[in-house]
Amino acid sequence: MSAPSAPPRCAWCANRPLLLAYHDAEWGVPVHDDRLLFEMLTLEGAQAGLSWETVLKKREGYRKAFSNFDPQSVARFGDRDVERLLGDASIVRHRGKIESTLVNARAFLQVQRELGSFDAYIWGFVDGRPIDHRIEKRGDVPARSPESDRISRDLQKRGFKFVGSTICYAFMQAAGLVNDHETGCFRHGAMR
Repeated sequence: MSAPSAPPRCAWCANRPLLLAYHDAEWGVPVHDDRLLFEMLTLEGAQAGLSWETVLKKREGYRKAFSNFDPQSVARFGDRDVERLLGDASIVRHRGKIESTLVNARAFLQVQRELGSFDAYIWGFVDGRPIDHRIEKRGDVPARSPESDRISRDLQKRGFKFVGSTICYAFMQAAGLVNDHETGCFRHGAMR
């Protein structure tokens, strides 16, 4: 008897257990929980210049270091916390990325005060529904989009850091604002 064949998946996660698990359970699933949106935005900023697999390996460290991504707690962090975190090998020890997490927590809370939730704010850029790019193959995936450009500009105007258009596009993919699962991937239809 032969082993069951694996379902077809997006090429980027092939044969990498951590990426496979993330792809199958999380990537592209629409997120409407503010705490999880803050986590995803933070991790996407941390990933700049690194592989996503590196950041996923440090995800639990980030959760411990940043109060399970509670923006109210993180917003109260100060200079001593930055110095402590610079010595924490369980996260990416980059001063700019650490400091941006604190700045972003404060800006995140301001968005919540203004609009009721970060969820309402961020999903407003896509009219509340995921954009399906109908990606045929890995090379068709854009690095940015007009929506990620608008999100990036608006976040920067609101004081957020490490939110360039490419980072925002990766955030949109992770949080399900866009469905960039390849059309042949078993997860593509589930995200529609």
